[in-house]
Amino acid sequence: MIEQLVGIHPVLPALAGVLVLLVVAVVVHFVTKHVLVSGARMVARNTRFTWDDALVEHKVFARLAQVVPALVVTIGVQFVPDLDASLDQLIRNIATGYMVLMITLTLSAAVSAANRIYETYPVSRERPLKGLSQVLQIVVFIIGGVMIVSAIMDRSPLLLLSGLGAMTAILLLVFKDTILGLVASVQLTANDMVRVGDWIEMPLFGADGDVIDVALHTVKVQNWDKTITTIPTSRLISDSFKNWRGMSASGGRRIKRSVYVDKGSVRFLTEQEIERFKRFALLKDYIAGKEAELSEYNAQLPHVVDADVNQRRLTNIGTFRAYILSYLQNHSAIHQTGMTLMVRQLAPGPEGVPIEIYCFTKTTDWIEYEDVQADLFDHLLAIAPEFDLRLYQRPAGADFSGLCTGKF
Repeated sequence: MIEQLVGIHPVLPALAGVLVLLVVAVVVHFVTKHVLVSGARMVARNTRFTWDDALVEHKVFARLAQVVPALVVTIGVQFVPDLDASLDQLIRNIATGYMVLMITLTLSAAVSAANRIYETYPVSRERPLKGLSQVLQIVVFIIGGVMIVSAIMDRSPLLLLSGLGAMTAILLLVFKDTILGLVASVQLTANDMVRVGDWIEMPLFGADGDVIDVALHTVKVQNWDKTITTIPTSRLISDSFKNWRGMSASGGRRIKRSVYVDKGSVRFLTEQEIERFKRFALLKDYIAGKEAELSEYNAQLPHVVDADVNQRRLTNIGTFRAYILSYLQNHSAIHQTGMTLMVRQLAPGPEGVPIEIYCFTKTTDWIEYEDVQADLFDHLLAIAPEFDLRLYQRPAGADFSGLCTGKF
Protein backbone atom coordinates (compact mmCIF):
# COMPACT_ATOMS: atom_id res chain seq x y z
CA MET A 1 0.00 0.00 0.00
CA ILE A 2 2.85 2.40 0.92
CA GLU A 3 4.63 1.55 -2.32
CA GLN A 4 1.44 2.40 -4.23
CA LEU A 5 1.12 5.76 -2.46
CA VAL A 6 4.75 6.51 -3.18
CA GLY A 7 4.25 5.58 -6.77
CA ILE A 8 1.16 7.79 -7.04
CA HIS A 9 2.64 10.65 -4.96
CA PRO A 10 6.43 10.54 -5.11
CA VAL A 11 6.74 13.77 -3.07
CA LEU A 12 4.96 12.30 -0.03
CA PRO A 13 8.14 10.98 1.69
CA ALA A 14 9.87 14.33 1.28
CA LEU A 15 6.77 16.24 2.44
CA ALA A 16 6.35 13.95 5.43
CA GLY A 17 10.02 14.33 6.30
CA VAL A 18 9.78 18.13 6.14
CA LEU A 19 6.67 18.11 8.35
CA VAL A 20 8.37 15.84 10.88
CA LEU A 21 11.42 18.11 10.85
CA LEU A 22 9.24 21.16 11.50
CA VAL A 23 7.45 19.41 14.36
CA VAL A 24 10.79 18.46 15.90
CA ALA A 25 11.98 22.03 15.51
CA VAL A 26 8.84 23.37 17.24
CA VAL A 27 9.20 20.87 20.08
CA VAL A 28 12.88 21.75 20.49
CA HIS A 29 11.92 25.43 20.51
CA PHE A 30 9.44 24.99 23.36
CA VAL A 31 11.83 22.81 25.34
CA THR A 32 14.73 25.18 24.85
CA LYS A 33 12.61 28.20 25.68
CA HIS A 34 11.30 26.54 28.82
CA VAL A 35 14.70 25.34 30.01
CA LEU A 36 16.84 28.31 29.00
CA VAL A 37 14.49 31.26 29.46
CA SER A 38 12.61 30.00 32.51
CA GLY A 39 15.86 28.84 34.10
CA ALA A 40 17.48 32.24 33.48
CA ARG A 41 14.50 34.04 35.02
CA MET A 42 14.61 31.81 38.08
CA VAL A 43 18.33 32.39 38.53
CA ALA A 44 17.89 36.15 38.08
CA ARG A 45 15.20 36.26 40.77
CA ASN A 46 17.28 34.31 43.27
CA THR A 47 20.59 36.18 42.94
CA ARG A 48 21.68 39.57 44.24
CA PHE A 49 23.47 40.45 40.99
CA THR A 50 21.97 42.93 38.55
CA TRP A 51 23.66 41.80 35.34
CA ASP A 52 21.50 38.67 35.03
CA ASP A 53 18.35 40.79 35.54
CA ALA A 54 19.46 43.05 32.69
CA LEU A 55 20.01 40.06 30.38
CA VAL A 56 16.53 38.71 31.15
CA GLU A 57 14.93 42.17 30.86
CA HIS A 58 16.36 42.68 27.36
CA LYS A 59 15.33 39.14 26.28
CA VAL A 60 18.84 37.96 25.48
CA PHE A 61 18.07 34.36 26.42
CA ALA A 62 14.65 34.40 24.71
CA ARG A 63 16.23 35.39 21.40
CA LEU A 64 19.15 33.01 21.83
CA ALA A 65 16.69 30.15 22.37
CA GLN A 66 15.28 30.70 18.87
CA VAL A 67 18.67 29.89 17.34
CA VAL A 68 18.36 26.21 18.35
CA PRO A 69 15.27 25.35 16.19
CA ALA A 70 16.93 26.96 13.15
CA LEU A 71 20.06 24.92 13.85
CA VAL A 72 17.93 21.74 14.07
CA VAL A 73 16.35 22.47 10.67
CA THR A 74 19.74 23.25 9.11
CA ILE A 75 21.26 19.97 10.30
CA GLY A 76 18.15 17.80 10.04
CA VAL A 77 17.17 18.70 6.47
CA GLN A 78 19.91 16.39 5.13
CA PHE A 79 18.09 13.40 6.63
CA VAL A 80 14.81 14.12 4.80
CA PRO A 81 14.42 11.34 2.16
CA ASP A 82 13.95 12.04 -1.53
CA LEU A 83 14.17 15.80 -1.05
CA ASP A 84 14.97 17.74 -4.19
CA ALA A 85 18.46 19.26 -4.10
CA SER A 86 17.22 22.75 -4.94
CA LEU A 87 14.51 22.57 -2.25
CA ASP A 88 17.07 21.20 0.22
CA GLN A 89 19.35 24.18 -0.48
CA LEU A 90 16.44 26.64 -0.19
CA ILE A 91 15.44 25.27 3.23
CA ARG A 92 19.06 25.42 4.39
CA ASN A 93 19.42 28.99 3.21
CA ILE A 94 16.20 30.14 4.88
CA ALA A 95 17.07 28.35 8.14
CA THR A 96 20.59 29.78 8.07
CA GLY A 97 19.24 33.28 7.40
CA TYR A 98 16.77 32.95 10.28
CA MET A 99 19.55 31.70 12.55
CA VAL A 100 21.76 34.67 11.64
CA LEU A 101 18.80 37.01 12.28
CA MET A 102 18.30 35.58 15.77
CA ILE A 103 22.03 35.81 16.49
CA THR A 104 21.97 39.44 15.35
CA LEU A 105 19.00 40.24 17.59
CA THR A 106 20.71 38.42 20.46
CA LEU A 107 23.88 40.46 20.05
CA SER A 108 21.86 43.68 19.85
CA ALA A 109 19.99 42.77 23.03
CA ALA A 110 23.30 41.87 24.71
CA VAL A 111 24.69 45.33 23.84
CA SER A 112 21.59 46.98 25.34
CA ALA A 113 21.90 44.82 28.45
CA ALA A 114 25.61 45.69 28.77
CA ASN A 115 24.77 49.39 28.61
CA ARG A 116 22.03 48.86 31.20
CA ILE A 117 24.53 47.13 33.51
CA TYR A 118 27.06 49.92 32.93
CA GLU A 119 24.46 52.54 33.91
CA THR A 120 24.22 50.99 37.39
CA TYR A 121 27.77 52.17 38.14
CA PRO A 122 28.45 55.78 39.25
CA VAL A 123 31.01 56.28 36.46
CA SER A 124 28.18 56.08 33.90
CA ARG A 125 26.96 59.52 35.00
CA GLU A 126 30.34 60.98 34.04
CA ARG A 127 30.96 58.83 30.97
CA PRO A 128 27.62 57.81 29.38
CA LEU A 129 28.06 55.17 26.68
CA LYS A 130 24.50 54.93 25.37
CA GLY A 131 25.43 56.66 22.11
CA LEU A 132 28.35 54.30 21.52
CA SER A 133 26.17 51.29 22.29
CA GLN A 134 23.62 52.47 19.73
CA VAL A 135 26.39 52.82 17.14
CA LEU A 136 27.55 49.30 17.95
CA GLN A 137 24.00 48.03 17.48
CA ILE A 138 23.84 49.71 14.07
CA VAL A 139 27.10 48.01 13.08
CA VAL A 140 25.74 44.66 14.31
CA PHE A 141 22.55 45.12 12.26
CA ILE A 142 24.49 46.11 9.13
CA ILE A 143 26.77 43.07 9.37
CA GLY A 144 23.83 40.86 10.26
CA GLY A 145 21.80 42.18 7.30
CA VAL A 146 24.65 41.44 4.91
CA MET A 147 25.05 37.94 6.35
CA ILE A 148 21.30 37.23 6.11
CA VAL A 149 21.09 38.32 2.48
CA SER A 150 24.21 36.33 1.59
CA ALA A 151 22.82 33.23 3.35
CA ILE A 152 19.47 33.40 1.56
CA MET A 153 21.05 34.12 -1.83
CA ASP A 154 23.84 31.59 -1.18
CA ARG A 155 26.49 34.11 -2.12
CA SER A 156 29.69 35.18 -0.40
CA PRO A 157 29.32 38.17 1.96
CA LEU A 158 32.43 39.70 0.38
CA LEU A 159 30.59 39.89 -2.95
CA LEU A 160 27.83 41.94 -1.34
CA LEU A 161 30.27 44.12 0.56
CA SER A 162 32.14 44.93 -2.62
CA GLY A 163 28.91 46.29 -4.07
CA LEU A 164 28.44 48.59 -1.12
CA GLY A 165 31.47 50.63 -2.17
CA ALA A 166 29.48 52.16 -5.00
CA MET A 167 26.74 53.13 -2.52
CA THR A 168 29.05 55.01 -0.15
CA ALA A 169 27.65 58.43 -1.06
CA ILE A 170 24.07 57.21 -0.57
CA LEU A 171 24.97 55.58 2.75
CA LEU A 172 26.62 58.78 3.96
CA LEU A 173 23.47 60.71 3.08
CA VAL A 174 21.19 58.16 4.76
CA PHE A 175 23.31 57.92 7.90
CA LYS A 176 24.22 61.62 8.06
CA ASP A 177 22.43 62.18 11.38
CA THR A 178 23.94 59.00 12.80
CA ILE A 179 27.46 60.06 11.84
CA LEU A 180 26.95 63.55 13.29
CA GLY A 181 25.46 62.03 16.42
CA LEU A 182 28.37 59.63 16.78
CA VAL A 183 30.95 62.41 16.50
CA ALA A 184 29.00 64.58 18.93
CA SER A 185 28.59 61.72 21.42
CA VAL A 186 32.32 61.02 21.37
CA GLN A 187 33.12 64.72 21.91
CA LEU A 188 30.54 65.11 24.68
CA THR A 189 31.89 62.04 26.47
CA ALA A 190 35.57 62.77 25.92
CA ASN A 191 35.27 66.42 27.03
CA ASP A 192 32.82 65.59 29.84
CA MET A 193 30.46 68.31 28.61
CA VAL A 194 27.14 66.73 29.57
CA ARG A 195 26.20 64.01 32.04
CA VAL A 196 22.87 62.51 33.02
CA GLY A 197 21.62 64.57 35.96
CA ASP A 198 23.25 67.84 34.86
CA TRP A 199 21.17 71.01 34.93
CA ILE A 200 21.57 72.71 31.55
CA GLU A 201 20.05 75.75 29.89
CA MET A 202 19.70 76.02 26.12
CA PRO A 203 17.28 78.86 25.26
CA LEU A 204 17.51 78.05 21.54
CA PHE A 205 15.47 74.89 22.18
CA GLY A 206 13.61 76.14 25.26
CA ALA A 207 15.51 73.69 27.47
CA ASP A 208 16.01 74.49 31.15
CA GLY A 209 16.21 71.49 33.45
CA ASP A 210 17.89 68.18 34.21
CA VAL A 211 19.41 65.90 31.56
CA ILE A 212 17.65 62.54 31.79
CA ASP A 213 19.10 60.77 28.75
CA VAL A 214 22.15 61.13 26.50
CA ALA A 215 21.68 59.00 23.38
CA LEU A 216 23.24 58.81 19.94
CA HIS A 217 20.84 61.14 18.16
CA THR A 218 19.20 63.10 20.97
CA VAL A 219 19.68 64.44 24.48
CA LYS A 220 16.50 64.61 26.58
CA VAL A 221 16.04 67.39 29.13
CA GLN A 222 13.26 67.39 31.70
CA ASN A 223 12.38 71.04 32.24
CA TRP A 224 11.35 72.42 35.61
CA ASP A 225 7.71 72.43 34.49
CA LYS A 226 8.10 68.64 33.90
CA THR A 227 7.93 68.93 30.12
CA ILE A 228 10.53 67.09 28.04
CA THR A 229 12.74 68.89 25.51
CA THR A 230 14.60 66.80 22.93
CA ILE A 231 17.83 68.32 21.61
CA PRO A 232 19.82 66.84 18.69
CA THR A 233 23.13 65.65 20.13
CA SER A 234 25.12 67.40 17.41
CA ARG A 235 23.60 70.78 18.37
CA LEU A 236 25.24 70.59 21.80
CA ILE A 237 28.55 70.78 19.94
CA SER A 238 27.66 73.41 17.36
CA ASP A 239 25.58 75.70 19.63
CA SER A 240 26.24 77.13 23.07
CA PHE A 241 24.50 76.05 26.26
CA LYS A 242 24.97 76.60 30.00
CA ASN A 243 25.79 73.71 32.30
CA TRP A 244 25.17 74.37 36.02
CA ARG A 245 27.25 71.37 37.14
CA GLY A 246 30.10 73.66 38.22
CA MET A 247 27.77 75.44 40.63
CA SER A 248 26.59 72.15 42.13
CA ALA A 249 30.15 70.84 42.44
CA SER A 250 31.42 74.04 44.09
CA GLY A 251 29.00 73.70 46.99
CA GLY A 252 27.77 77.29 46.72
CA ARG A 253 25.12 79.12 44.72
CA ARG A 254 25.42 82.78 43.85
CA ILE A 255 23.16 85.56 45.05
CA LYS A 256 23.40 88.61 42.82
CA ARG A 257 20.55 90.99 43.47
CA SER A 258 20.18 94.72 44.13
CA VAL A 259 18.05 96.94 46.30
CA TYR A 260 17.35 100.38 44.78
CA VAL A 261 17.69 103.39 47.08
CA ASP A 262 15.78 106.57 46.31
CA LYS A 263 18.46 109.19 45.59
CA GLY A 264 16.39 111.86 47.36
CA SER A 265 16.80 110.05 50.69
CA VAL A 266 20.63 109.94 50.60
CA ARG A 267 22.22 112.36 53.09
CA PHE A 268 24.93 112.85 55.75
CA LEU A 269 24.48 111.43 59.23
CA THR A 270 24.05 113.72 62.23
CA GLU A 271 26.01 113.27 65.47
CA GLN A 272 22.92 111.93 67.18
CA GLU A 273 22.42 109.31 64.46
CA ILE A 274 26.07 108.28 64.62
CA GLU A 275 25.71 107.72 68.37
CA ARG A 276 22.55 105.71 67.75
CA PHE A 277 24.28 103.50 65.17
CA LYS A 278 27.08 102.76 67.63
CA ARG A 279 24.53 100.62 69.50
CA PHE A 280 24.19 98.35 66.41
CA ALA A 281 26.38 95.33 67.10
CA LEU A 282 27.07 94.89 63.38
CA LEU A 283 28.14 98.54 63.00
CA LYS A 284 30.18 99.12 66.16
CA ASP A 285 33.56 98.36 64.59
CA TYR A 286 32.68 100.13 61.35
CA ILE A 287 31.62 103.34 63.07
CA ALA A 288 34.74 103.39 65.28
CA GLY A 289 37.10 102.75 62.37
CA LYS A 290 35.35 105.23 60.09
CA GLU A 291 35.35 108.00 62.70
CA ALA A 292 39.09 107.57 63.25
CA GLU A 293 39.73 107.60 59.50
CA LEU A 294 37.63 110.72 58.90
CA SER A 295 39.08 112.57 61.88
CA GLU A 296 42.61 111.90 60.66
CA TYR A 297 41.72 113.01 57.14
CA ASN A 298 39.98 116.20 58.22
CA ALA A 299 42.85 117.08 60.55
CA GLN A 300 45.30 116.98 57.66
CA LEU A 301 43.43 119.49 55.53
CA PRO A 302 45.71 122.37 54.47
CA HIS A 303 43.70 125.00 56.36
CA VAL A 304 41.21 125.12 59.15
CA VAL A 305 37.70 124.33 58.01
CA ASP A 306 34.77 124.77 60.30
CA ALA A 307 31.93 124.22 57.89
CA ASP A 308 30.72 120.65 57.56
CA VAL A 309 30.50 121.04 53.83
CA ASN A 310 34.30 121.08 53.63
CA GLN A 311 34.82 117.84 55.55
CA ARG A 312 34.35 114.17 54.89
CA ARG A 313 31.40 112.76 56.82
CA LEU A 314 29.47 109.54 57.25
CA THR A 315 26.45 109.01 55.01
CA ASN A 316 23.36 106.96 55.62
CA ILE A 317 23.78 105.02 52.37
CA GLY A 318 27.43 104.20 53.13
CA THR A 319 26.51 103.08 56.64
CA PHE A 320 23.69 100.97 55.20
CA ARG A 321 26.15 99.35 52.79
CA ALA A 322 28.54 98.60 55.66
CA TYR A 323 25.66 97.12 57.68
CA ILE A 324 24.73 94.78 54.81
CA LEU A 325 28.34 93.59 54.47
CA SER A 326 28.63 92.94 58.19
CA TYR A 327 25.27 91.17 58.17
CA LEU A 328 26.46 88.85 55.38
CA GLN A 329 29.79 88.20 57.12
CA ASN A 330 27.92 87.01 60.19
CA HIS A 331 25.26 84.99 58.34
CA SER A 332 25.58 81.23 58.94
CA ALA A 333 24.17 80.32 55.51
CA ILE A 334 26.65 82.44 53.50
CA HIS A 335 30.11 81.26 52.40
CA GLN A 336 32.77 83.35 54.17
CA THR A 337 35.96 82.04 52.53
CA GLY A 338 36.86 80.78 49.08
CA MET A 339 33.98 82.58 47.35
CA THR A 340 33.32 86.21 46.55
CA LEU A 341 31.43 88.20 49.18
CA MET A 342 30.90 91.91 48.63
CA VAL A 343 28.35 94.70 48.69
CA ARG A 344 28.85 97.31 46.01
CA GLN A 345 27.15 100.46 44.76
CA LEU A 346 26.37 100.50 41.06
CA ALA A 347 25.87 103.50 38.80
CA PRO A 348 22.75 105.52 39.68
CA GLY A 349 19.93 105.32 37.17
CA PRO A 350 16.27 106.22 36.68
CA GLU A 351 15.28 103.72 39.38
CA GLY A 352 17.66 105.09 42.02
CA VAL A 353 21.00 103.97 43.41
CA PRO A 354 21.50 100.19 43.16
CA ILE A 355 23.14 98.51 46.16
CA GLU A 356 24.12 95.08 44.85
CA ILE A 357 24.60 92.07 47.12
CA TYR A 358 27.05 89.56 45.64
CA CYS A 359 27.67 86.41 47.69
CA PHE A 360 27.28 82.63 47.69
CA THR A 361 25.06 80.45 49.84
CA LYS A 362 26.38 77.28 51.46
CA THR A 363 23.64 75.22 49.85
CA THR A 364 22.95 74.51 46.19
CA ASP A 365 19.50 73.05 46.80
CA TRP A 366 17.02 75.22 44.93
CA ILE A 367 14.39 75.45 47.68
CA GLU A 368 16.91 76.09 50.46
CA TYR A 369 18.70 78.65 48.29
CA GLU A 370 15.49 80.57 47.66
CA ASP A 371 14.67 80.52 51.39
CA VAL A 372 18.09 81.94 52.29
CA GLN A 373 17.84 84.63 49.61
CA ALA A 374 14.30 85.60 50.62
CA ASP A 375 15.20 85.79 54.33
CA LEU A 376 18.20 87.95 53.50
CA PHE A 377 16.23 90.51 51.50
CA ASP A 378 13.28 90.40 53.89
CA HIS A 379 15.64 91.71 56.55
CA LEU A 380 17.30 94.31 54.33
CA LEU A 381 13.99 95.74 53.11
CA ALA A 382 12.74 95.97 56.68
CA ILE A 383 15.94 97.51 58.14
CA ALA A 384 16.39 100.18 55.43
CA PRO A 385 14.07 102.75 57.15
CA GLU A 386 16.36 102.61 60.22
CA PHE A 387 18.92 104.41 58.05
CA ASP A 388 16.28 106.92 56.90
CA LEU A 389 16.51 105.50 53.38
CA ARG A 390 13.62 105.07 51.01
CA LEU A 391 13.73 102.09 48.65
CA TYR A 392 12.59 102.86 45.14
CA GLN A 393 9.58 101.34 43.49
CA ARG A 394 7.56 102.62 40.57
CA PRO A 395 4.56 104.67 41.63
CA ALA A 396 1.31 102.73 41.80
CA GLY A 397 -2.30 103.79 42.19
CA ALA A 398 -2.03 103.92 45.96
CA ASP A 399 0.81 106.44 45.68
CA PHE A 400 -1.48 108.90 43.91
CA SER A 401 -4.55 108.33 46.09
CA GLY A 402 -3.56 111.27 48.32
CA LEU A 403 -3.89 113.63 45.40
CA CYS A 404 -7.54 112.81 45.15
CA THR A 405 -8.23 113.11 48.87
CA GLY A 406 -6.29 116.34 49.26
CA LYS A 407 -3.73 114.88 51.70
CA PHE A 408 -0.77 116.16 49.65
